[in-house]
Amino acid sequence: MEVLSFQTSARRCLLNVTADIRKLVKTKGWIAGALVLFSPHTTCGITINEAADPDVAHDILSALRGLVPEDGPYRHVEGNSDAHVRTSLMGPGQMLLVENGDLCLGTWQGIFLCEGDGPRRRELWVQWLGSAAGEKKEA
Repeated sequence: MEVLSFQTSARRCLLNVTADIRKLVKTKGWIAGALVLFSPHTTCGITINEAADPDVAHDILSALRGLVPEDGPYRHVEGNSDAHVRTSLMGPGQMLLVENGDLCLGTWQGIFLCEGDGPRRRELWVQWLGSAAGEKKEA
């Protein structure tokens, strides 16, 4: 398993980590298979969505703020219950396909770390599910 570390800059933000994941795939020589991304945090998830227009990330955060208010009728005393709920909505992980040594993403798609209780240092765990580096895929 590989571990990537990120620093978030706000209490709530979507951090585009696509380039970091692509770099890891290339560095490791992963050619064909899948990788699992997992956030080991209860207040930080992962999503895949449009990365071309930054307004989309803004709109997602705005919609989540409306769905899950910061000052809801929560019982958890740490003051970050909204972050726990948002992370449950986003999910802690994603599986991505890799073909010809690159991520299989749609034209506009990017991978986002979904911070709910920052700013903090966050980790993403990456597990490769595929042929070993350098192995040829059978026809």
